[in-house]
Amino acid sequence: MTRTSSLSKPIIEALYTEALVLADEVRSVFAHGATPSEPSVARHEDAMARLALSTEGLKTTTRMMHVLAWLLNQRAYFSGELSENQVRQHGALPADRSADAEQIERLEPETRELIAETERLHRRIARLDNAWRERFELGNSPARAFQERIGRELGG
Repeated sequence: MTRTSSLSKPIIEALYTEALVLADEVRSVFAHGATPSEPSVARHEDAMARLALSTEGLKTTTRMMHVLAWLLNQRAYFSGELSENQVRQHGALPADRSADAEQIERLEPETRELIAETERLHRRIARLDNAWRERFELGNSPARAFQERIGRELGG
């Protein structure tokens, strides 16, 4: 089975390991629920913080499930369990639903950073998915034109 893109098994495996570690951190943070950091936190603020943790936790865990599913599809492709056609038809990474800025402000700084880290990973995977679907064709990009010009000048 030949691969028509520049994705490789080592790249997918490294991303998969990174995603598993991040998913475990997400599970750990969101499984414990909200606990007020100070006893004087008002009931309304505490309820809003729990709601923010719940809604952002759901978005974050869903984001990680999408990333892991995409990576598992790629792993299945590299191991010969799925064809390229199957991955192209059914293995697209769903669009992300970004965190709500108002809700994020109610969360602990460490939780905010964890959510941001999952968003960054999703964006990286989305770029790979888009490039893979376009077969990594560079088209008439400025970088491609520059590479071709350098090649011509060095070649003769």
